[in-house]
Amino acid sequence: MLTSAQAPRIDSAPAMSPLLTTTVPRGYVHRASVAEVLLTGWDKDAHAPAETSDAYVVRAQWPRSHALFASAHGHQDPLLLVESIRQAGTLLTHTEYDVPFGHQFLMWDMYVEATPAAFTTSPTPTDVDLHTTCHDIVRRGRSIAGMRYEVTVRRDGLPVATGGARFSCTSPAVHRRLRGARPTTTGRALPAPLDPADVGHTVGENVVLAPPARVRENRWELRVDTGHPVFFDHPVDHVPGMLLIEAARQAARAATRQPDALLVGLRSTFVRYAELDAPCWIEAQVERAEKAEEVRVHVRGTQEGERVFTADLVLRRPAG
Repeated sequence: MLTSAQAPRIDSAPAMSPLLTTTVPRGYVHRASVAEVLLTGWDKDAHAPAETSDAYVVRAQWPRSHALFASAHGHQDPLLLVESIRQAGTLLTHTEYDVPFGHQFLMWDMYVEATPAAFTTSPTPTDVDLHTTCHDIVRRGRSIAGMRYEVTVRRDGLPVATGGARFSCTSPAVHRRLRGARPTTTGRALPAPLDPADVGHTVGENVVLAPPARVRENRWELRVDTGHPVFFDHPVDHVPGMLLIEAARQAARAATRQPDALLVGLRSTFVRYAELDAPCWIEAQVERAEKAEEVRVHVRGTQEGERVFTADLVLRRPAG
């Protein structure tokens, strides 16, 4: 299960007008750092069918430079899209469905399908609109206990990607009963990183895989650095889902020997919490793709013999 921890702080503000150049309150997207907030506003979708009441337009901006999700080879990092979709769900859940702050979010699955045009860099930050429809809503009084949402991403008015996710949310009391007093650090020495060049990074701090036990073995221990300023924006008692997704991408790049490959497809399923105090193992299997310029990779994560998550990724080989 991909989880969004409770908001570290509540900042109040109204929904944003399209003309305002600011981010939404960080508490709405469960981030402690304002720099990690990608959303800039939201409204009801005025162009949605009349019978569709749960449709919204969420606006996002992707920075030209980011400490982790850096642009490269003329493209923005696709994980900015993944994180935007995650943030859109938490934003709408708090603002439109009255889920109280402090509730825990459990993401069960997430998918993204994109064209390379979604990520082309330009002389300015990338602005996108996430046309979001919420359905399969499980209501609990005036609030909700979970839902699925689907997203169509438009850039300069043109559709460039789709995505979606399914999650449930629990009260702090229920979360305490489920989790107890779990640690917020690993209690173990951090293993050395895989060569950053093997996974499309430039610094070891952003590498989340340790070197394999045998050369060319597609199995790595997950590196869980609870001091990482992006993956662990605030203390949590489990491995964040975005870290698992990045681990899947790095595993796919390492397994295919394509460190610069562009992620254009992702379907991930989260089964259980990835705990901080036990090793988590990431395995990758390269599969046949339908297009010559693409490669498909199946990744799974296990911990103490139990499956934690799976991810099916589509990578587009770099031009030339």
